Amino acid sequence: MNKPALLVTTTHAVEGRRITDYKGLVGGDAILGANMFRDFFAGIRDMVGGRSGAYEKVLRKAKQEAIDDMLEQARELGANAVVGVALAYETVQVQDGGSMLMVSASGTAVVLG
Repeated sequence: MNKPALLVTTTHAVEGRRITDYKGLVGGDAILGANMFRDFFAGIRDMVGGRSGAYEKVLRKAKQEAIDDMLEQARELGANAVVGVALAYETVQVQDGGSMLMVSASGTAVVLG
C-alpha cells in the first residue's frame, strides 16, 4: 500500500500555504552499528585523506530511517506535512570498544490548508 506523501521542510512555514492545525512534535531515531573492519579501514582512509564511502553509506541509511520513523508518526496524527525539521548525529561508544551511530530527526507535524 502506498503511503501518502508528506511535505517535509526545515523551515517553520511553507510559502503560499497556511498551517491550519498543529498536530504536535514528532521524531524518529535510528541507531546503527558500525562494523569493526569498516571502522579500521575508515580510520586508515581518514589518516591519508579522502572520503569514507562505507561511513557515508551507513550515515545515509540511518538518516533515512530516522526521517521515515518521524513521517510515520506524523501520518498517524493525521498530518500532511512536517515543518521545522532538524537532524542530530551522535556516535555512541559501546562496551566492546566499538561504536554505534545514532541519528535523530524531529519536527512539528501540521496540516497545511
